[in-house]
Amino acid sequence: MSRRLITPLDRYIATEFARIFGVTILGFPILVFVIDLVDNLRKYTERKLPAKAVALSYLYWIPDTLFMVLPAAVLFATVFSIGTFTRYSEITAAKASGISFYRFIAPILVMATLALGLDLAFGEVAPPANEQRLDLLESNTAGRLNDRYNFAFASDRGRIYRIYTLHVGEGTVDNIEIEARGTDKKPAMVLAARRGAWNKATREWRLDSGVVHVIPDRTRDITFSFDSLIDRNFHETPVELRSSERDPSEMRFAELTRFIKVLERSGADVNTLRVERMLKIAIPVTCLIIALFGAPLATSSQRGGAAYGIAVSLATTVLFLLLIQLTKAIGGKGIMQPELAAWIPNALVGLFAIVLLARVRT
Repeated sequence: MSRRLITPLDRYIATEFARIFGVTILGFPILVFVIDLVDNLRKYTERKLPAKAVALSYLYWIPDTLFMVLPAAVLFATVFSIGTFTRYSEITAAKASGISFYRFIAPILVMATLALGLDLAFGEVAPPANEQRLDLLESNTAGRLNDRYNFAFASDRGRIYRIYTLHVGEGTVDNIEIEARGTDKKPAMVLAARRGAWNKATREWRLDSGVVHVIPDRTRDITFSFDSLIDRNFHETPVELRSSERDPSEMRFAELTRFIKVLERSGADVNTLRVERMLKIAIPVTCLIIALFGAPLATSSQRGGAAYGIAVSLATTVLFLLLIQLTKAIGGKGIMQPELAAWIPNALVGLFAIVLLARVRT
């Protein structure tokens, strides 16, 4: 049974694809790193960053770079391998043997599907690596990690914290206000304190020098002051309070989902973040769609050679990147549902792929 499913021709096609794919995913990151180093070398020098830290930052950047590069690598491998098969009449010979074009490219589609799974994995590995990279390259890492000013944070329990100053390293806050909305069984409450300190052992906040307003209804406001109290419903750690300033590239899919929910409870606009979240799935899926697009496209010119393959691949890659930016703009502005907008590039490429596949002589 396995001999019928996997033929020597399948192995030959898959090997040719894998060879070009491997060279591409090795070459593209190096090219990106060289360009970035040339652009930022002066900045790194002015910050007096050690060469070891800069080199390590590029090591941490590999997963994120590969996450974006893999669809382009699949396209290059598809176009160049199919172009080679076309140029040496191997596809024509296969058709003469009763093998259709669709069956001929099946190994390439299998390899593209494997690349899809690999890209999903890179999408989950990249966020913590990106965070480490940013920590290494920040001119004032301590400030980035330890301080945040004048922000609001919505907890999972429906409470809203307004904090003037947060010191993550020290585990303290200055001038904090906590608002808890009322329910049928519990009155609304507003608490304001000058200072707060996080206890790692008990995982609780001690708030000092403040006042509490208990509001049972619209006509009453029961107020009392305090020197110190423990808020047993305030369980967010200093690091979690800082998390709302993290970039989407620093968060995995599940983390970004939780982050979006928190911001939605605060009334913030999360359309752009919803697009970013869906792109974590849409971009890997591009690996398969771009293979369906590149295979018939590569057969359209038998004499184009390497120059034709490079031109087609680069033009498609640039166009796809532009479509992603357009996607973020459309989804971010609310012109279209963000999750739907994230699939615009794949939908357009997929449509062209269907047209090209229908026109191929099988």
